[in-house]
Amino acid sequence: MSLRRYFLSLILLVTLFGCASANISLPAVVETPTALSLPGKVVWHDLITHKPEESRRFYESLFGWQFEDVGVKLGPFRSVNYTLIRHEGRLIGGMVDANLLGRRDADKLSQWVVVLSVDDVDAAVATVAAQGGTVRHTPVDLDARGRLAMIEDANGAELALLQTRDGDPPDAPLTIGNFLWDEVWSNDPDASSNFYQGLTGLQAASPAEMPAGAYRLLASGDTPRVGILQSPLPELPAMWVSYVHVADADAITERVAELGGRVLIDVTQRDVGGEAALIADPSGAGIAIQTWTPRSDTTGL
Repeated sequence: MSLRRYFLSLILLVTLFGCASANISLPAVVETPTALSLPGKVVWHDLITHKPEESRRFYESLFGWQFEDVGVKLGPFRSVNYTLIRHEGRLIGGMVDANLLGRRDADKLSQWVVVLSVDDVDAAVATVAAQGGTVRHTPVDLDARGRLAMIEDANGAELALLQTRDGDPPDAPLTIGNFLWDEVWSNDPDASSNFYQGLTGLQAASPAEMPAGAYRLLASGDTPRVGILQSPLPELPAMWVSYVHVADADAITERVAELGGRVLIDVTQRDVGGEAALIADPSGAGIAIQTWTPRSDTTGL
């Protein structure tokens, strides 16, 4: 089966959020309002899966995540299940059951989706179009979650932009089992770097471990936010890839198959440091794992 199957477009989220007449309510990304605005930070990860129970067991077993079912209102007469994902009690993401959305192709829609913070989502959408990106769906209000839009960057990588209602989650110390890092696998890293700098105000930096220009790092002040690199899999379209922090990448990959998943790229040493692998959960949604020795900062690179 081709790797392309694991990185399909975000049709499902467009379907979920695409009805302008619906009153859509999603939980906030923080449980206590923070009043923080951290543009350029990935503040949320949503898993779209057609195998929610298998996916839940997979992540519970591998990373110790906890899952909490809540209702999502889609107008006055319809609701679907939405599941909050926690790590050590802290909110880190959500899960949507693709089977409840009435699509015949639910089994082809499994995907992890990154949600990037912006100060003003309407202004950000205008910037996307001006910089050669594509607005997949114009901003929609999601009650406590805030105001969200779906876009493609100038190279076709898809993501959500979110102007939170209650503030962004604060930066937190790195912990095993939590999200470590997010990066764009691009066929034109320079163009991707320029796009996200213009969109978010992040500034280009270079990790000390890498030769100049080999890895694009975007930061807010001294805080790294986004990595950009030449795609290691040229046959795939541009995409965002999220990494989970693990203590032993080999130990994790050895358990993937028994839990119903698949190892897509075996454990390798990263030039930026640490060992990493790309895996897929039982629904086919791809996610990366990586070892990393924490420094005094609160991010992965």
